Amino acid sequence: MTEARAVARSLPLDDTYAPLALSITANATGAQGRHADALAIYDEVLPTVGKTFGADHWQTLKLRSDRAQTLAELGRYAECEAECAAVAQTASRGTGEQLQNVERAASNGLVFALSAQERHPEAEARAREILAAYREPDRLTLALRLGLARSLNGQARHEEALVEAEGARELCRSLPAEEIRPETGAIELAVATALVGLRRGAEARLQATAVHDACLASFGPDHRRTVEAQALLDRIDGA
Repeated sequence: MTEARAVARSLPLDDTYAPLALSITANATGAQGRHADALAIYDEVLPTVGKTFGADHWQTLKLRSDRAQTLAELGRYAECEAECAAVAQTASRGTGEQLQNVERAASNGLVFALSAQERHPEAEARAREILAAYREPDRLTLALRLGLARSLNGQARHEEALVEAEGARELCRSLPAEEIRPETGAIELAVATALVGLRRGAEARLQATAVHDACLASFGPDHRRTVEAQALLDRIDGA
């Protein structure tokens, strides 16, 4: 975050790279659980990015997707859903790897927002649709598989969720460490949630504790995944 902000400050306001550096600052701020601060940066930089690159350019659409998923972190799920759906639709009309990745990223945000609103069958359908269309073994596929596991857990289909989470773990082993760092704890959280549903409390607690410790170290106490892991531990201990 410090490095990206320094780059942004070193450039003229109309330099192409200045808004991109600020967008990296927003990403890094959100990764620390400072979601309101991150949203403020996105709101500041988005008009400039749109003016510089154009409304349908992948850089603009990526920034909109990142901003939308920050809305989800703040509990503004309906807004996240609407924006992710719009971004994914726009990206799907274009061609090239970058726009395909934007479509997948926005779809991942849409899956999360739908599940957060307890619309789990819709989330499952969207996750399966995108996973069937794009089979790249990368971080976006990992995130979508975890979104699918979340939707299955939400439907009390815990055995299926566990299988999906373990498949995500296998994929994770093939990816570079730096690529999967943003998903720290996500696999274990999906596994722990499934185990709770299967009444395997002791195993679930081990997984949930590992999630909480890893997310606390990587993201801090205010990050959504850290908070979710703590809530799951409280649920296990209160059962």
